Amino acid sequence: MNGGPSGFHNAPVTRAFVISSALFTVFFGIQGRSTKLGLSYLDIFGKFRLWKLIVSVFAFSSTPELMFGLYLLYYFRVFERQIGSNKYSVFILFSVMASLLFEILAIAFLKDPAVNLVTSGPYGLIFASFVPFFFDIPISTRFRVFGVHFSDKSFIYLAGLQLLLSSWKRSVLPGICGILCGSLYHLNVFCIRKAKFPEVIASFFSRLSLPTMGSLPAAPTRNIAGSVPSFTAQQVERNYPSPMLSTTEPTEDSIATLVSMGFDRNSARQALVHARNDVTAATNILLEAQAH
Repeated sequence: MNGGPSGFHNAPVTRAFVISSALFTVFFGIQGRSTKLGLSYLDIFGKFRLWKLIVSVFAFSSTPELMFGLYLLYYFRVFERQIGSNKYSVFILFSVMASLLFEILAIAFLKDPAVNLVTSGPYGLIFASFVPFFFDIPISTRFRVFGVHFSDKSFIYLAGLQLLLSSWKRSVLPGICGILCGSLYHLNVFCIRKAKFPEVIASFFSRLSLPTMGSLPAAPTRNIAGSVPSFTAQQVERNYPSPMLSTTEPTEDSIATLVSMGFDRNSARQALVHARNDVTAATNILLEAQAH
């Protein structure tokens, strides 16, 4: 499961955040300071190293954490496609700010003088994303290994578990804070899910981030490597044969929801017809058609 079409198509905010995180990590890694970026009680309440609060949002403290972290950030671009860049920018800001607040409160409560009590990296955003991943992303494939049931979502959970335990206690705390932030967002506390930035702010990320491979939309009748796949009606019928198709034309809102996730408009319409206007079922059809 790769979170939809490859590349950063319809995900400019994710692209900007991934590039920023990689650059911050490489910069401090070259200087040999990556292991000193974590937050501690002394940093916040003793020497007031507030710059660490900003750095800890982007820079990972080790190469393995960087690899798993960027993979998860890249996968979770599906949420930007689902809710749009504007609302996803709000989700990022809320996750980052709220998780930092929870981390500071936890550090103040523990009062542990140990250096780097909380590891560095965008743990708040990553683990906040696991909440909508659990509730909103459907399972498209199930399989068994030695009698144990798995799904295509299992690999994302395993990558998250690896990142959560990468620095043991230092990474578990920010991970828990991130999950708490994601839960608050899912519960729509303070109506946060309806909040939006002015368009000029949301589009700022698009102008900042550089173009990347596979970010261009595909033509409706062609399938170019690295672009959004276009599934024909025959492909959809082959994966989900249905003798009784819906006679109701899919609504524009349903089509727009699937298009915002990076799927071709015609493919989205065909999938909704077969799914009888059920967006979740149509998403399953498109993902399985892509896998084939």
